[in-house]
Amino acid sequence: MLALGLMSGTSLDGVAAALVELTPQARGYLIEVVRFQTIPFEPDFHARLLDEIVAPNTPTPAQLAEIDHELGVRLANAARTVAGDQRPDFVASHGLTIFHDGAAHRTMQLGDPHLIRDALKATVIFDFRRADCAAGGEGAPLVPYVDALLFASAKVDSIALNLGGIANLTIVPRDATPDGVTAWDCGPGNMLIDAFVRLRTGGREQFDKGGAHAIAGRVERSVLARCLKDPYFAQAPPKSTGREHFGAGFLKRHARSFAKLSLDDGCATLAALSVEAIACDIERWGPSEARVIVSGGGVRNKSLLAGVAVRLGRRYTVRPSDDLGIDPDAKEALAFAILGYETLRGRAAALPVVTGAERAAVLGAIAPFGLSDLLAKMERELREPNESR
Repeated sequence: MLALGLMSGTSLDGVAAALVELTPQARGYLIEVVRFQTIPFEPDFHARLLDEIVAPNTPTPAQLAEIDHELGVRLANAARTVAGDQRPDFVASHGLTIFHDGAAHRTMQLGDPHLIRDALKATVIFDFRRADCAAGGEGAPLVPYVDALLFASAKVDSIALNLGGIANLTIVPRDATPDGVTAWDCGPGNMLIDAFVRLRTGGREQFDKGGAHAIAGRVERSVLARCLKDPYFAQAPPKSTGREHFGAGFLKRHARSFAKLSLDDGCATLAALSVEAIACDIERWGPSEARVIVSGGGVRNKSLLAGVAVRLGRRYTVRPSDDLGIDPDAKEALAFAILGYETLRGRAAALPVVTGAERAAVLGAIAPFGLSDLLAKMERELREPNESR
């Protein structure tokens, strides 16, 4: 099955699109990434999202309807760009999260799926999180189901660490199936660093490229200690978070502490905050030894990646996911392509042990295009899993 996964993450930097060949296997899928690309948002659109739409903003219904349409256009354009002259069997679009309150079971992703459907002439699976919320879950994280399929090993325990705007991790014991993993959001990944850089440079820089500012800076331990007193860090899993907690509002709550820090020292301190949150969670709730497989845009931040490796010490081997053949930038788009196939199969991919839901839910809604033909093809593929397209 040729699937196209679309993801726009909490960093708000653009659309990640992955064209993926999925062949069902006994315990998962044989996966081949045909093409992948991240299509960045235009600076003006990125600014609108930050200044008008995402928390702590309170957009009007008219603004939400407008941005839903505009995101749909950008998702559709990204899908067409990556599909090229190939027509995917289906598209799985996560969209862009504009609000998430896991504890209250409320979440919202935008990006009109019907625009994607009409542009690609393909069925679109979308709105992945609300089914888990309806079942009493936090609606996040959802990628742990896929982490088990990608990274379970007979020889070693694994920890899949995603360094996006928010940092989340999945504990994958050796030989684990999806229902044998645990996962949660640790706290900030790149989000606070990005916000601090934008604030201090007046928008001239949008992020700490390569971690250069953090590498040049010095961690202010007293400020780090105050930040680590945030109650989220002491909360036990299951837990999820987002921009509502670790966005610009967090910096405002600690404005006096960061006011005295230089750009470099602020970035170093916020990078240390992300590293410490990740490492403490692994030490408290993870295995005593494991390989840590890192994906997401934070892989490109040398301060974060090296900081995690140093902080975890010799008991944990830290390596980027491309060492295992998974492009760190493509992993989440790939993951939603797999989750979309699970939706078409009617298989529950939400994990109650991860999200706190009362039951495992089949994720997603469907905007159909030639759905009967798609389902017939899927049934043939599942009966004859060794045949290629």
